[in-house]
Amino acid sequence: MLSIALAGKPNAGKSTFYTAATMADVDVANYPFTTIDANRGVSYVRTECPCLERDERCNADDCADGKRYVPIELLDVAGLVPGAHEGKGLGNQFLDELTNADVIVNVVDASGGTTEKGEPVDIGSHDPLEDIDFVEEEMDLWLAGIVERNWESIERKSRSPDFDVDEALSEMLTGFGASPADVAAVLRDLEYPEDPIQWDDDHREALARDVRRRTKPIVVAANKIDVAPEENVERLLDLDKPVIPTTAEGELALRRAAESDLVAYDPGDETVEIGDDVSDAQREALEGLAETMDEWDGTGVQSALDYAVYDLLDRVTAYPVEDASKWSDGSGNVLPDAFLLSRGSTPVDLAYSVHSDIGDGYLHAVDARSGREVSDSYELEEGDVIRIVSTAS
Repeated sequence: MLSIALAGKPNAGKSTFYTAATMADVDVANYPFTTIDANRGVSYVRTECPCLERDERCNADDCADGKRYVPIELLDVAGLVPGAHEGKGLGNQFLDELTNADVIVNVVDASGGTTEKGEPVDIGSHDPLEDIDFVEEEMDLWLAGIVERNWESIERKSRSPDFDVDEALSEMLTGFGASPADVAAVLRDLEYPEDPIQWDDDHREALARDVRRRTKPIVVAANKIDVAPEENVERLLDLDKPVIPTTAEGELALRRAAESDLVAYDPGDETVEIGDDVSDAQREALEGLAETMDEWDGTGVQSALDYAVYDLLDRVTAYPVEDASKWSDGSGNVLPDAFLLSRGSTPVDLAYSVHSDIGDGYLHAVDARSGREVSDSYELEEGDVIRIVSTAS
């Protein structure tokens, strides 16, 4: 399962974002380091279900009238403060938790209502742009420190006649989530001495930065847009980085209201329908939230997760079925499963995602839309419905 980590300084709204996206019970409070032990939960990315092409909607648990929700892991860890890579705050614990994440959502307090350490101040007192780069900087310097501490072993290996720098660095960086292909791609674009003994701190830091960018891409969630000065949000959106305006508190309020049947709302909707059974105070609050959603195209929480997976990680959703005509499994469940695969994945990759035995016994695959067999090298597209024929089926 793909893993998304929520990063950012304390009190930026990470735990509220996590709660809204998972509906799990976590501590949410207005002081730094509310989160000490990492929270792990299941959230979802949203896409269009192929059942919209059929006369009837599918009966999958994660489909709401054609709005398909595909599970991912969401990780919320302790807030990051300047100097975290040196162990300040809960920095080392935070950064260690990021090693297995596929992508990072940097939750920023767009209201400017918290200092760089997460301490509450008046709205607009702090410049949120200062909270953008420091998260990347702390991650880069932390990884550079790991590279530096392990560099002596690279130098020793380099004395071997069959030394391969790609292989040595891949072995060192595997724990950070870097594959041999990642390391090779970084080294192709990096200028460095052939002899590792001649590498200096700048070379190692450049390696760390490029590996981090490739293996831990970041999308910024400009949070608290419901109370943020509009100019703050606009300045964040003008950055040459992916930025999604969000209100985690607004999303949490909507999900709780929807659970109580007070509103009609599905995660990722850009509008909300307010029911009749709300108090005057509730209606006023919900109408104010609806205005915020109208201005920013929703609460942004779902959009941030979707952007992280479908844009930054460039994933596609594929649906394996056993019956190509009914788009169902052996029990008649229509489109019961959805898998997130890297763009360029093939039916064989999908087979292995379903089960290793299905992959090992793979014979061929059929496009359920056309009923035609597709080649083993066919690159899956978003929303493909595929029947996998396997000896293990």
